[in-house]
Amino acid sequence: MKNRMLALCNLILALLIITPAFSQKKPDLYSKTFIVNQMRHVCDWQLSNPVTINEKNENDWARAAFYTGVMATYQTTQDQKYLDAAIKWSESFDWKLARRLRHADDHAKGQTYLEIYAIKKDPKMIEDIRNTFDTLIATPNPGREDWWWCDALFMAPPVLARLAAATGDQRYIDFLNTMFWDTYDFLYDKEEHLFYRDKSYFDKKTPSGKKTFWARGNGWVMAGTVRVLQYLPKDNPKYSQYVALLKEMAASVKKIQQEDGLWRPSLLDPAEVPHPETSGSSFFCYAITWGINNGILDKKEYLPVVKKAWQGLNNYVTSEGRLQWVQPIGAAPDKVTIDNYQEYGSGAFLLAGSELCKLK
Repeated sequence: MKNRMLALCNLILALLIITPAFSQKKPDLYSKTFIVNQMRHVCDWQLSNPVTINEKNENDWARAAFYTGVMATYQTTQDQKYLDAAIKWSESFDWKLARRLRHADDHAKGQTYLEIYAIKKDPKMIEDIRNTFDTLIATPNPGREDWWWCDALFMAPPVLARLAAATGDQRYIDFLNTMFWDTYDFLYDKEEHLFYRDKSYFDKKTPSGKKTFWARGNGWVMAGTVRVLQYLPKDNPKYSQYVALLKEMAASVKKIQQEDGLWRPSLLDPAEVPHPETSGSSFFCYAITWGINNGILDKKEYLPVVKKAWQGLNNYVTSEGRLQWVQPIGAAPDKVTIDNYQEYGSGAFLLAGSELCKLK
């Protein structure tokens, strides 16, 4: 009897030990609940941990990219604190763009100003944006001169598309199209369907002799393209060209996604910098998911790409909400470590999450 009782006790003890392991289900990474919670987690941490170098005029584009993600978090959650944070940040500049009139980096803040304007309808919020682009339209340079690096296609074009939608002024669309497609003709490789970062990379090869295409640079372009398409009228003569560009780039990016779901800083030569990079990967995830949600990219073909990318990205969100493996500010495929983080990385992650929430 004692032996039977002892055996029963041992069995119960074993079950008590084993049961929690079975009861701890893995979270559904693709459920709206998980995505929203993760967006809040990342957004809250980054708001509480600003990157101080981004307060400098030449780096404020990095924070501007983050606030596109803050606004995406607000639109997804409808939590007033995120809108309040974006308004407070915008008010700190008195709704002005930065000092360099012709530099697209200094136009990036306008995306957040315009998104807040769509809610509040205060003309002051977009007055300086209008003055800036009215001046540029009156004294134009070619796209390849003012938007000479591919990152510029995220910084300025979405501002122009939103400004045209907000004001009904066709001049902003015409200027956008002229500038964008001149830069495209200058920097786009029509064989690889990827953008060179700038002209210094036209003949620059990786250590294994491949063309050099930077992940984040191409992420900027894809994200900028979909943010133009959000506001460009579908009957605009250039609309189909933006759609074709998104399709071409998505097909190229799909082919070079790595097994962990992420992309490497040097797109065609992963061994050049053999580490994941989460800012470019987040932008790719965002743009491709937007393409699926808007019927431009085939869901059956691209949903596995998105799911794999989202899983890979979430492997590098710490328990405190910090996104790891973000390549520092730079202009080329370069070294990145797991401890690197940056505000534009968080912003890109939040944009991706906002589109994943809309998947059906």
